[in-house]
Amino acid sequence: MAALPKHYTMFKSKYPRLWQAHDTVSAAAQEAGPLDEKARELVKLGLSIGARMEGAVHSHTRRALEVGVSPAEIRHAVLLGLTTIGFPSTMAALTWVEDILKRPVKARRARGK
Repeated sequence: MAALPKHYTMFKSKYPRLWQAHDTVSAAAQEAGPLDEKARELVKLGLSIGARMEGAVHSHTRRALEVGVSPAEIRHAVLLGLTTIGFPSTMAALTWVEDILKRPVKARRARGK
């Protein structure tokens, strides 16, 4: 798992009970159904794209790569939004995904991203 961004670690240390509650709900949601890790990360990536949450798109792109989703599969997930969220939103999401994909694999691992 990639290292958490600084603002998340600060939240975790300042509000440990809230973080634990969030972590518990997150784990329960992960285990609530039959989807495997790759499918779950692609779904979360799609939700992040639809909500236009750049940081979440970055995070779920990294997480998808960590569980074995290929760059081509990630790009395909973005392109599927074209007729749902429109061309401008899809292009924005594609740039956010490329922010992560353009980093060399070695650099993504070294930075925990």
